[in-house]
Amino acid sequence: MALTVGTAAVGSFLEWGYVGALLWLVALFVVQFFRDPARVPCADEEAIASPADGRIVYVGPARDPFSGLETVKISVFMNVFNVHSNRSPVAATVRRVLYTPGRFVNASFDKASIENERNALLLEDDKGRQLSCVQIAGLVARRILCYVREGDQLLRGSRYGFIRFGSRVDVYLPRGSQPLVAVGEVVLAHATALAHWPPSAQDGVHATP
Repeated sequence: MALTVGTAAVGSFLEWGYVGALLWLVALFVVQFFRDPARVPCADEEAIASPADGRIVYVGPARDPFSGLETVKISVFMNVFNVHSNRSPVAATVRRVLYTPGRFVNASFDKASIENERNALLLEDDKGRQLSCVQIAGLVARRILCYVREGDQLLRGSRYGFIRFGSRVDVYLPRGSQPLVAVGEVVLAHATALAHWPPSAQDGVHATP
């Protein structure tokens, strides 16, 4: 970010004309991409919050590729204009971190969930309920950043990672969870309630893979 702004400033100082103006446009794009604004948490304290900004591209049943269990999957696609900072959807302990190398197909395609480079967190709250939260690289994204390790304690809304440029986050919830969003809906990290846990704490709780 500092490099692009510095280059644009040099272009202005040297009066590079249209090239200088183009450099400022690039610098502004980079600055807006790496923004990470404060968020007001969703009012429902019992809800599972969205881990990312973007558009819902999938809500439905799916097998969690990391635990092997049948779950409810909710996928959030982030384009290059969304905030790309990722936040914990619940207050939880990080039970497992699993990085998987892969391809870089368009993250809006569902096959990106199993083919693309990705980083998964298995989170467990204080009631023993678990979910998987998976950062997925996209067509342009070439760098997934994860700031947490196994054993770390996270508050709901804690920043745990960042994906550079267009990408996706999949959330795998216990079977019986109740989605609060629909395909096509735009969501905000920490501010949008994504789903509720199953009515019974024992209904479909993940087993640690």
